[in-house]
Amino acid sequence: MFPDARYQRCTVHFYRNIFSVTPRNKMKTVAMMLKAIHAWESKEAAWEKVRSAGDELREMKPGSAAKKVQEGIGETLTHLDFPTQHWMRIRTSSTIERLNREVKRRTKATGVFPDGQSALMLVCARLSHVAGTQ
Repeated sequence: MFPDARYQRCTVHFYRNIFSVTPRNKMKTVAMMLKAIHAWESKEAAWEKVRSAGDELREMKPGSAAKKVQEGIGETLTHLDFPTQHWMRIRTSSTIERLNREVKRRTKATGVFPDGQSALMLVCARLSHVAGTQ
């Protein structure tokens, strides 16, 4: 549908995937490295930090964490291609997840819908309200 659309992976979910293969005693160090990567103001500086963090991770010996960082970090840096005022909104999927939870909560409260059209109308009304207030 959108062949030129770029994929931005949620940084929080990426961190969780890295932490799942990181030993407990190295968790704080790895977290500081990941946060340093995402704190840069340009994509080039962030990639330079990725290279140095990857080297540090390989020296620390959590090999699978270093491999996951090298393979997946590019998906979390897509937001750097956009203007800086948009970065906070698009670097994580929290907004979308919150909206999906709200729709689920509303449809669960209703229970059974007489037809698909009434469910669609409820969801569209909620999305319209959210779009109008934010």
